[in-house]
Amino acid sequence: MTPKRESQSQRKKHVAVCGGGLVGALNACYMAKRGFKVDLYEMRPDIRTLEVVKGRSINLALSCRGREALRRVGLEDTITKNGIPMHARMIHDLNGKRRPLLYGNEDQYIMSIDRRLLNEVMLTEVEKFPDVNIHFSHKLVSCDFNSGEAIFENEKGECLTKQFDLIIGCDGAYSSVRKQLMKLSRFDYQQEYIPHGYMELNIPPNKKNESAMEINYLHIWPRNDYMMIALPNLDKSFTTTLFMPFEIFESITSEEKLIQFFKDEFPDALPLLGEAELKQSFFSCKALPLVSIKCHPYHVNDKAVIMGDAAHAMVPFYGQGMNCGMEDCIVFDELLDKYNNNFAKVLPAYTKIRNPDAKAICDLAMYNYTEMRSKVNSRLFLVRKKLDNMLFKLFPNTWVPLYTMVSFTRIRYHECVQRREWQDKILTRSLILSAVCILLGFTALIYNANKFGDHWNLETPQSLLTGSFDKFQKWISRW
Repeated sequence: MTPKRESQSQRKKHVAVCGGGLVGALNACYMAKRGFKVDLYEMRPDIRTLEVVKGRSINLALSCRGREALRRVGLEDTITKNGIPMHARMIHDLNGKRRPLLYGNEDQYIMSIDRRLLNEVMLTEVEKFPDVNIHFSHKLVSCDFNSGEAIFENEKGECLTKQFDLIIGCDGAYSSVRKQLMKLSRFDYQQEYIPHGYMELNIPPNKKNESAMEINYLHIWPRNDYMMIALPNLDKSFTTTLFMPFEIFESITSEEKLIQFFKDEFPDALPLLGEAELKQSFFSCKALPLVSIKCHPYHVNDKAVIMGDAAHAMVPFYGQGMNCGMEDCIVFDELLDKYNNNFAKVLPAYTKIRNPDAKAICDLAMYNYTEMRSKVNSRLFLVRKKLDNMLFKLFPNTWVPLYTMVSFTRIRYHECVQRREWQDKILTRSLILSAVCILLGFTALIYNANKFGDHWNLETPQSLLTGSFDKFQKWISRW
C-alpha cells in the first residue's frame, strides 16, 4: 500500500536563517514561534564558548522598536534588566564643561546594552524551541532561488546541501545571501563608505571602583569634523568610540602625537582613558570603516528574503541599526499573519512596505552624524530643539520632534521624515511671517519718528533705529 503523502498545507514549513547575530537569532525565535522548522546557520563558532569575540563591539542603544521586537518573543525584561538607561546626551565641550541634552520627555530614554550579552541571550532562547537546529561554523556557499536548495561549508571544509521553503538572509553588511541576489537581473545595489572610520577605546572604573562619569547619559565630545562617544557598562566602565576621518587617524604616527592630539581635542577625557592604556589601544589596532548599504528588492520569488544589515546596513549615528533590524522581524511576522504564511504574498509585500523605511533611516543616520559632531554646538540647533520640545508639550498629538518619532515610537521611518519636512515648512513660514511683521513695525516706527521728530525734539530719529535694524537683519540672515 502506497503511503499517503503529506500535503503542502499540512507539512511544516522549513526555513533556513543565515546569520546567528542579533537579527538572525531573533528571527529564528519568530519563525520557531510560528511552528516552522528552523535551521539557523552561523559562520562563526558559538560565541558563548569564546573568551573574545571578533568583530564589532560598539555598545548598542536599545530603543522603542527593538524593545517591542524583544517583547513579542518574551525577552524584553531579560534584556532591559541588564541595560543602563540613558536619558540624555552629555555634551563635553572643549573647555571641559558638560551640558546635558534630553532626548525627549524626562521619562523617555534609550538603553545601553552589551552586544554580546544580547546575542547570547537570544541564541539560548532559540535553543528552547524543539524544531530548531543551530549550525555554527557553517558558511553559505550558494543557493538556488528556484528550488530553495542551499549549500553550506562547515569548519572541516565539507559541503552540505539542504532544501528549504524559505531562505532568510540576516548575515550582515557583507551578506552571502545578498551576494547571491546580486547575480540576478534588476537588483539595485548602492554601497557608500563614509570618509570617517572608528576605533574603540575604554574608560575603566576609577580608583574607587566607581564609574568615572555620570552613568545615565550617552557622553559625546563633538569636535565638528570628528567626535568621541562613550556608553556606560554594568561593570562601571564606558565603551568609548572615536570617529574621525581616516586621514587624521593615519596622521597620528607616534605616541607623542597621540597624546598631544588628545590634550588639544579631548583634554577632560585623557585622564579618564589613561595615557598608557590609550597608547596601547590606539596602536594595537586599525580604524575600521563605516558603510551604508541600500538595495532593492529584498526578496526573490517566494524563496528568499534579506533583513537587517544584509538589506540596509547603516552608519551607527542614530542608534537604529539594531532597532531597525529587529523591527524587520515584527513587520515580517505581521505580514505572515496577514497572508496566512503564504510566502508568495508575504515576500513582495515585505519589500514594498519595508524598503522606503529602511532607505529613510539610512539617510537619517548619515544626517545625525553631522548633528552629533557639529550641530550640538550650534545655538540655532539648541533653539530649535527647545522649540520642538515646547511645541511637543503644547501639541503632543500634532508636533512630535524627529528624534522622539524615531526612537520612542513605531511611526514608520519614511513618515518621520515627511513629518519633519512639514514641521520645517511650518517654522520657516512662521519665521518669514514674523520677519515681515517686524519689518512693517520698524517701517511704521521710522515713518512716525520722521513725521513727529520735531514734536519729540529728536534731531535724528532714523539713527535711533538703524543699529537695531542692522542687528535684526543679521539675526534673520542666520536663519
